Amino acid sequence: MNLIHNIQLEARLALLFLFGIVLGGQLNRGIYGLALINPRPISPWLSTNDGAGRRWTDYVPVIGWWGLRREVTVQGPGFWIRPLMVELAMGIGLGALYWWEIQASLYPESQRSDLASATLHLQFLSHGILISMMVMATFIDIDEKTIPDSITVPGTLCGLTVAALFPSSLLPNWTKFESPPLWLTSTHEWPIWLNTAAGLMCGLACFVVWCYAIIPKVWWTRSGWKKAFVYLLASIPRYRQSWWIFCLAGAGGTAITGVWFCGGQSWQGLFTALVGLAFGGGLVWAVRIMGSAALGQEAMGFGDVTLMAMIGTFVGWQSTLVIFFLAPFAGLLLAVCQWIVTGRRDIPYGPFLCIATLTIVIFWLPIWTYCQELFQVLGILIPGLTVICLILMTGMLLVWRSIAEKFE
Repeated sequence: MNLIHNIQLEARLALLFLFGIVLGGQLNRGIYGLALINPRPISPWLSTNDGAGRRWTDYVPVIGWWGLRREVTVQGPGFWIRPLMVELAMGIGLGALYWWEIQASLYPESQRSDLASATLHLQFLSHGILISMMVMATFIDIDEKTIPDSITVPGTLCGLTVAALFPSSLLPNWTKFESPPLWLTSTHEWPIWLNTAAGLMCGLACFVVWCYAIIPKVWWTRSGWKKAFVYLLASIPRYRQSWWIFCLAGAGGTAITGVWFCGGQSWQGLFTALVGLAFGGGLVWAVRIMGSAALGQEAMGFGDVTLMAMIGTFVGWQSTLVIFFLAPFAGLLLAVCQWIVTGRRDIPYGPFLCIATLTIVIFWLPIWTYCQELFQVLGILIPGLTVICLILMTGMLLVWRSIAEKFE
């Protein structure tokens, strides 16, 4: 870290801007190349279907898009504007995020001098990875109303790895400089039983349930629940992808056990990420199931479930709960802007989760200052209250469906 501090802050920000626009070019490559429904060779890094070659200037970040305007007859008018803005935004955004976090905005000013520079840089690295994944997920969801596993699965594995190797990268409980952040107790202490075999079983259960969630399968209830489970078990081995996920579950379980044997901060960081994965993904999964049942149609895509699970590995379970309640407010703003600009009224939920997550990352200090007392007071009542809120939501959706059907 001394080498980094020997570089002037202005020079570091300039280097991050250059790195950001290059990274933005690769994110554009992912946005258009990983799309499930309509992948398009808009990025210069993707080969065109008409055999037209690309010039070397096309690969230059930002300004290369001016030359790519010649493809408007193939890609459509104005196609180059959004990817150009993505690259600019990543360059400016990474620099701004670095300045914001290295200036220790995550902590009170009186406590910044006590923090190791490595901790601040690891938090910035973790958040930069998360934001990159969310950028790809956001624009694919806007375009296609789906989020591919090719983004959320590697992102989740990356979040778990970062939490295990660099537990200080997790959002901090700055009141006691704890990393990982505060658990479900008013004393801020890590429960000892989580270091035992029981804690290992809980961590493995979180990972195995996630692996089950991403396995391709068939769920068909029209012939009854018994046959539904028969069809489910019979469908899983038929997909080649399932066998890769079985291998992932075995390798991941072995790695988790290895970290548990090592113990210490690495296990605490990994376990925090695993619970964030299970809680975040499980919360949205429950909303998807109950909302779909109440409305009689799909309430949200399963990509939103895997996206929230990925976010949970980076920010922990407490933050995912705050993100879940912030997302509708972010959604209202984005939906209005989308309606004004495009006239579309369909609303993808993934971008709302991403906007709320970015809000949490940037304004963690005031948000956690406000929320930590609430978490301490409610404590172990939080899961029960979450279930009650889900039940109330289902009831409200049933009433809404009944009213809507009467006016059809």
